[in-house]
Amino acid sequence: MTPGNHKHSGNPSAKSSDSAPSSPDYKNTVKLPPKAGKPVGQPNAKRPEQAVSVAADKGRRIGQPNRGPSEKGQRAQGPKQSNDGKKSRQGAEQPSRASVMPSRTPAASPANTANMNRRRPPEAAASAGAGPNRRPDSRNADTPKKNRPKPVQPIASVTKSKDRPKEKIRERSKGMLRVIPLGGLGEIGKNMTLFEFGNDIILVDCGVAFPEENMPGIDAVIQDYTYVLQNKDRVRGVFLTHGHEDHIGALPYLMRDLKCPIYGGRLTIELVREKLMEKIGGARGIALQQVNAGDVVRAGNDFAVEFIHVNHSIADAFALAIRTPVGNVIHTGDFKIDYTPIDGGPIDLQRFSQYGANGVLLLMAESTNIEIPGTSISESQVGESFQRIMQKAKGRVIIATFSSHVHRMQQIFTAAEKFNRKVALVGRSMLTVFAAANSLGYIDMKPDTLIDIMDIDHYPPERVVILTTGSQAEPMSALTRMAFSSHKAVEIQQGDTVVLSAHPIPGNEKPIYRVINELFRRGAKVIYEDLADVHVSGHAYRGELMLIHELVKPKFFIPVHGEYRMLFKHSELAKSLGQKDDSIFILNNGDIFECSQDTARVSGYVNAAPVLIDGSGFGDLDNRVLRDRKLLADDGIVSVSIAVDRTGVRLLADPIVQAMGFLYESESEAVIRDTKDKLLQFIAKCGQQNKTLSAVAESGQMRDYLKTILFEKTKRRPMILISVSRITGA
Repeated sequence: MTPGNHKHSGNPSAKSSDSAPSSPDYKNTVKLPPKAGKPVGQPNAKRPEQAVSVAADKGRRIGQPNRGPSEKGQRAQGPKQSNDGKKSRQGAEQPSRASVMPSRTPAASPANTANMNRRRPPEAAASAGAGPNRRPDSRNADTPKKNRPKPVQPIASVTKSKDRPKEKIRERSKGMLRVIPLGGLGEIGKNMTLFEFGNDIILVDCGVAFPEENMPGIDAVIQDYTYVLQNKDRVRGVFLTHGHEDHIGALPYLMRDLKCPIYGGRLTIELVREKLMEKIGGARGIALQQVNAGDVVRAGNDFAVEFIHVNHSIADAFALAIRTPVGNVIHTGDFKIDYTPIDGGPIDLQRFSQYGANGVLLLMAESTNIEIPGTSISESQVGESFQRIMQKAKGRVIIATFSSHVHRMQQIFTAAEKFNRKVALVGRSMLTVFAAANSLGYIDMKPDTLIDIMDIDHYPPERVVILTTGSQAEPMSALTRMAFSSHKAVEIQQGDTVVLSAHPIPGNEKPIYRVINELFRRGAKVIYEDLADVHVSGHAYRGELMLIHELVKPKFFIPVHGEYRMLFKHSELAKSLGQKDDSIFILNNGDIFECSQDTARVSGYVNAAPVLIDGSGFGDLDNRVLRDRKLLADDGIVSVSIAVDRTGVRLLADPIVQAMGFLYESESEAVIRDTKDKLLQFIAKCGQQNKTLSAVAESGQMRDYLKTILFEKTKRRPMILISVSRITGA
C-alpha cells in the first residue's frame, strides 16, 4: 500500500480486538465515498491576518470507519451493536449525560505494529492553488443521506454588545468536527478549547492568565464565554487535563451560568471543588467527576474521551484522546517525559503509540518549551538539590515554589525529615493545596514534621524549613512581604537561606529580581535557578515533542499553549519530521477550525477577546476604567471645585484647585496659583457673555482650557475633574 492510500482503520486487521482503539461506530458516522477528480470550490471569506491550509486528496479513496469492533472493543469505545447491525441506544438516549467507562489497553496487532514506524503523511492538496494562505471549500465530499447526522439549526452571527465586532461564523458543516480555541494560543495562560460535532459540545480546560503590566488593578484575565453560553444546552461536559490555575482558574466564572459535569483527576477535582466553594459558594448543580488514567467518558452521541497518564509538575495530569465520528484527536495538555517521576509512574507512551498506529486525525500539542533543545531533567534531581542545601545550611531554609507543585512539596518534606527539620507552610494557596493533596494520600510524612507557622520560634533555626508562596514575586505573596518586612509571622534574618524553586514567568523577571535584591540586602543567602538545580520544568523540551509526533503520526496538527513564536517553531518542528505544510494550522484564539476525515479548513471565527476580572466585576480589555487607571498612573489628577449663586453666573468664592500624583512639591504652589488666576479670568469672560458656569463645565470648554494651560506649564496631561456647586440661598 502506498503512503498516499494509507487508510483510517479501514483495513480488516484494524478490526481485531487486539488493535488500538478506533473512532467509535456512532450512528451518525459519516461515510465519505471517493469523488475522483472533483474540483475544489472557491475559497471562503477569511480574516485578513489568518493564514490557513487544507489537505484534500484528489481522487483518493477514504477508508470506511471501523464498523465491526469486537465485543471487547465495544466496551471501551461505544455502544454495542445488535445482530441486525443497528446500534443499541442504551446509554445514548440522553446526550446531555456522560458516563465513565474503564478503558482496556489492548496490545497492538502485528499489522499495526508494522505501521508504528511508518509516517502516514497528509494527503496532497486538492488544488494547485491551495496553500497556507488560501481557504478552499471542502464541500466536494458527498455524504449519503441516510448516514448524515441529525440536522441542526444554522448558527447566525452572534449578537454582541455594540463595542465588539460581530462574530463571523459559517453554518455548521454536516459531518465536520469543529475545534475552537478560546484561549491559550499566542499567549501564556487561560487555556480553553471547544470541540463541537453535531449537537454535542465539550470543553477542554478553563484557565486564567496573569494580568500584564499595562493592566493596573486587574486581578485576572479570562476568556470570552459568549459562544459557549449561547450554546450551553449542547455542552456535555468540561474535561480538565490537570489542576494548574491556567487550566482551571476561570471555572468559577464560567460555572455561574453553565451547569454541566466537570471531569478530572482526583487532585484536580478537589482543587476545583475548593475554588468553586470560595468563589461561588459551592458546586450546586455541577457534577464533579473524578477519573483515573485509562477511563473513557462518553459525552453525548458524538464524543468519547479517554484520559491518558502523563508527567507534569502536578499530580493527576492527563492527555486526552477524544474519539469522534470522523477520527481521533489527541490533546496532550501540559506534559513532559519523565522516566523517574516522584509519583504516578512514567508517561503512558504505549497508549500514544497505539493511537498513532490506528490513525490520529488531529494532534494538538503544547509548545511552551519548544525553543529548548534536548530533553527535560527529571523532577527527582531537584530533591537531591534540596537535600544538599539543607545539609549545608546553618540557619532556616525558606523555599518558595508554586503552591500546586505537589511533587516538589513532597521532596521538601522528605529532605527535611532526613536532616531532622520541621516544616511550616505559609500562604493561603499553599495551605489549600496541601490540605487537598494530604487528604488524598499524596503527601508522605511523619505526623510531627508539620508545624504551625506561629511556632517556628520554638525551634532552633537549623531545624526549621519554611515552605512559602511567592516564587513569582507577586505583590501580596508571603515571600514578597517577608522581603519587605511586612509579614506578620516571618522576618528575614541574617543566616537564612532562601530558595526560589521556580522559573520566572516571561515578563515577570523585574519584580522577581527586585525581591531577590531585597533578600540579599537583609542578610539572606538566596539560591535561585541560575545558581543551582532547584527547579526543573514540567513542560516537554524539543526532543520530547519530537517523540510524541513520531508516535502519534497525525494527519493534521495544531500547535497550542504558547506565544506565537513558540507556535511557529513547533510548526517548523512538525514539518522537519515530515508533516506537510498544508496540514499544519497556526490558529488565533477564536478561529473556527473544521475538519473531516480528509479535509480541514478555518471557516470563520468567534469573539475571543480577553475579559478582565477586577474584584467581582467583569470588563473588556479596552474599557474606559482601564484607560482612566493608566492615565491616573501616568499623569495624576487635578480637581477644581467652584461655588456659584442660584443664577449659575456669579462666582461666590475663589475656585479650589487640588492636584494628586501630578506635581512635585517644589513646583506645586506656583502651578496651582497660576492655574487659579487663569481660571478666574476664564470665569469672568464667561460672565460677560452671560453663560452659566455649570453649562460651560458640562460642555467641556472649561476642561479643555485647563488642559491647555496645564500642558503649557508642565508638559503633562493629568485627568481633570470639575465640580460646580450652586448655592440657592446666596
